[in-house]
Amino acid sequence: MARIHRALFALISLVALLSGSAGAEESSPLHVTLEGLTPGGYLPLSTAFCMPKGSAQQPQDRSPGLSWTPGPAGTKSYVVIGIDPDVTADLSLMNKPGVRIPASAPRMNIYHWELINVPAWVTRLAPGVEGDGFVPGGKPIGATILGVRGTNDYWPLFNKNPNAPPAMKGPYGGFDGPCVPSNDDLVHTYKFQVFALDVRTLPLTGQFFAPAVYKAMDGHVLAHGEAAAKFVYDPN
Repeated sequence: MARIHRALFALISLVALLSGSAGAEESSPLHVTLEGLTPGGYLPLSTAFCMPKGSAQQPQDRSPGLSWTPGPAGTKSYVVIGIDPDVTADLSLMNKPGVRIPASAPRMNIYHWELINVPAWVTRLAPGVEGDGFVPGGKPIGATILGVRGTNDYWPLFNKNPNAPPAMKGPYGGFDGPCVPSNDDLVHTYKFQVFALDVRTLPLTGQFFAPAVYKAMDGHVLAHGEAAAKFVYDPN
């Protein structure tokens, strides 16, 4: 009888252990929605960080509206990341006179938005809340009422470029939108990821970038989802 009790106790303990580790596994995905897309399903021009050379319009650099379904039980915070995975791996080719960037050229990720520690009660970011108007040098990093801003990848593009205008050097927090090269043959697709986490805060402070966010989230993701849209300056 003692052996039966010990075996039963071991089984109950194993079940409890497996149940306790389930928080690190993903449940059904979040449904993520991009708001304000054009009739053709493109990001609106208002999201652009820059305008084509010769354009009479000024960039609005306005963050798109983003909403998602609530995370599963145990969700304590969300993370939002915006990516352009279609940037040419050779940045020297961008807008280079007489050169076209073929659609088949090697590509890399450029991160346009990292917002962590978004409270569990938030399931929508209204249009413009993470950027509403072009700001040379970008918006501040750090805590806001909606979470904590990381540094987007315009920071290295301008702060590490000795030829960049001094006014363009800055923190680059929050959302900064598309700035597609005029000589790129590939239409860029922008992806917006939302992660539901089992922790209220990630151990990231000061300046941090998207790779550090992914690393800090490891083992804490309960669910995630993604919305995507293309961007062109003239969708017609």
